[in-house]
Formats: sequence, structure tokens, C-alpha cells
Amino acid sequence: MFEKFTDPAKRVLVLAQDEAMAQGHDYIGTEHVLVGLADMPGTIAGSVLRDSGVTVKALRAEIADVLVASGVQPVGAQGATEALAAIGIDVEEIRRRADETFGPGKFHFPRPPFTPRAKKALEHTLRQMAELHSDTIGPEHLLLGILAEAERPDEDRDGGSGAAVEGVGVKVLRNLGIDVDALRPAVLARMTG
Repeated sequence: MFEKFTDPAKRVLVLAQDEAMAQGHDYIGTEHVLVGLADMPGTIAGSVLRDSGVTVKALRAEIADVLVASGVQPVGAQGATEALAAIGIDVEEIRRRADETFGPGKFHFPRPPFTPRAKKALEHTLRQMAELHSDTIGPEHLLLGILAEAERPDEDRDGGSGAAVEGVGVKVLRNLGIDVDALRPAVLARMTG
């Protein structure tokens, strides 16, 4: 799937990973992808978010509030590093050699996995690409994938009740007073305009 991503879309995912790690999270959620999107102002998704009043600073603050309120605490990567050290693997030495080989800061360990909700948003992203007859996935498709979480019922919850369940990214946008329902038409208008 990632071979279909444009360079800006790949950059968004790198920014999301960096954001997750900077916040001490051992996962990448829709909230981290949203920060990556907002941090790309030269893209349709970044411009739509900016024009809606979304800033990276406001996102970070609200993400922290939402996660703390839900009981999520930063854990960092220390546990994995300590586990590897216990079997004789020096992550710092690996990092030093990777910096020498690939350039400073190119190596991150561990790479946090996507949450189930973020994976679902990526599935929605792929659907958005197909529905819009695109050959590649850009940042705009990633934003549409996150927004699709607000539009589609979650069949797996409450015994298949079909109640809409939002990811943290959409919840954060709503908490910031953003009209989430207006974002999709704004993205589509810029894509076709």
C-alpha cells in the first residue's frame, strides 16, 4: 500500500511517527497523523486545516488534554531499549552507526506501530483514493481517511449497533471547535478546483 503514497504523504507519516515519539507514545494514532498533516502547509490537507484555524500548537495541546483525560500516559521507548540491552544489544551503538551511515537523526528505535483506529483510517484513505479515481495517495487522501472515521459507523462496537465512533484525531478537531463536517467538502473543492 505504501508504494502508492506520494512523497508528501510519506512525509506526513514520518512527521506522525516523529510526533508520537516526541510525545512519548509507543503508538501512532490518528491524532499524530493529524499533526503531520497540519505540519505540511503547502499541501491541500495542510491548507484546509490551516484555513479552518487548526495549528500544530493547538493540536498538540488538545491531544495531550484528550489523552490525559482518557488515562493514556506517555511511556516512551525506554522499555524496548532496556529489553534489548538485557540480551546484549546496544541501541545507542546502533543509533551511532546508523547516523554515520545514513545521516544524523535518520534512525529511530523503536518505530511505533499504528493503532487499530489509525490502520482503519489508512484503509479509508485507500478507499478515498479509489473513489476519487486517483493513482496515488496524497496528504489530502490521508485527511479524508481520518475524517471518514466520523462518517462511517463502527460495526464492531456495541454488538454491531452501527453507532459512529470517532478516532482521537476527529475528537481533537471537534474539541478545538472545528466543523469536521465542513472539512471533507473543503478538501474535495480544492482537489477539483
